[in-house]
Amino acid sequence: MLPPRPRWARRGRQAAERSVERSRLSPRDLLTESVAGILQRPARSALTMLGTVLGVGTFVAVLGLTATASSQIDTRFNALSATEVTVEDTGGDQPDLLSNAFPTDADRRIEALNGVRDAGVYWPVRLGPDEVVGTVPPGATSGTAQGERAQVIAASPGVLAAAGPRLTQGRIFDAFHDRRAESVAVIGSGLAGRLGITTLETAPAVFVGGHPFTVIGIVDDVQRKADLLLSVVVPRTTAERIWGGPESGRRAAMLISTDLGAARQIASEAALALDPAHPEFFKAVPPPDPRTLRGNVTSDLDQLFMLLAGICLVIGAVGIANTTLVAVLERASEIGLRRALGARGRHITTQFLAESGALGALGGVIGTSLGTVTVVAMAVIRDWTPVIAPVTVVAAPAIGLATGVLAGLYPAWRASRVQPAEALRR
Repeated sequence: MLPPRPRWARRGRQAAERSVERSRLSPRDLLTESVAGILQRPARSALTMLGTVLGVGTFVAVLGLTATASSQIDTRFNALSATEVTVEDTGGDQPDLLSNAFPTDADRRIEALNGVRDAGVYWPVRLGPDEVVGTVPPGATSGTAQGERAQVIAASPGVLAAAGPRLTQGRIFDAFHDRRAESVAVIGSGLAGRLGITTLETAPAVFVGGHPFTVIGIVDDVQRKADLLLSVVVPRTTAERIWGGPESGRRAAMLISTDLGAARQIASEAALALDPAHPEFFKAVPPPDPRTLRGNVTSDLDQLFMLLAGICLVIGAVGIANTTLVAVLERASEIGLRRALGARGRHITTQFLAESGALGALGGVIGTSLGTVTVVAMAVIRDWTPVIAPVTVVAAPAIGLATGVLAGLYPAWRASRVQPAEALRR
């Protein structure tokens, strides 16, 4: 049995235990040690932050660009849905009695309504099985005698104006051509390419069956009625002279472009303006609200880009964890000395968490700045209005901080497990 310890030995041990218990790491010391640890290897710290910078920057840029793009999508959808009306010829209760219920001055009647920009009547021409579109008459042995099976649309001048065409060459036909039933045509650029028409300087013609039409315009793009790009558009009176009017099952319709926000009002007035005695012959159809499609597009963009931002954040967290763990191994002797001088395990843990959190927070601030600059620069280049939610800018540095702290949990725990005697022997 061992003899009892002397009183002075017991007092010394108690004093040492009280000294260890009283050891603490003040916030000032914690900040100083963390900054010193980061600045000890500035190049490594910068590369460690790079992952967080990319992750947070991508996060901010993604949310900002998605919000900006969604705003532009909303604007364009709203502009189209609020400025276009289609009027269908239903023929009333007896649709076979009238081949065309639209009056000859239908364009003028609708354009007299307040808020209407352009309006025109059109219908698809029914061609025979042997009537094709080509650049030489049928029976010729040279050129593209075989022709193309293309749609021919009879249209009043207001249809092309309402469609908002972008011409690569030439012009659209007007009231003069329509009034005189001129044999002229406007074709889409896709059909022109297939027919080999590259210039209008030689006054090229297209043949529909055996009927020649001088091409006076080539349309490259339209804001409305995209099927015009693959069609041959001829004056309405010319089509009536050659093929007759619209037939049952392929009745005429009217395309109306309006001022912004006037579409529904025009839709309610169009039938009465066309025929006050028989408004039931017409059905005005404003375009449906594309809210569902718009929401699906925005949701898909959000999910895709958020996935990319999450991947970047994970890469940044792995980089911080790896570098912090390497720092723990390299600074084992320092950790052992601090432990021998009275530092507790929680002090070591707090110090390494503070270092990794500082790297993450600094990377978050830099990434937020770069992401914001990216959104503004892209909006300026595209002539858009930049949209960034304030909560995104505020939350992004916090996300960087959280990423750094989470990445430093395991290395900090490893550091706290370092034994002083073993570390000092290295």
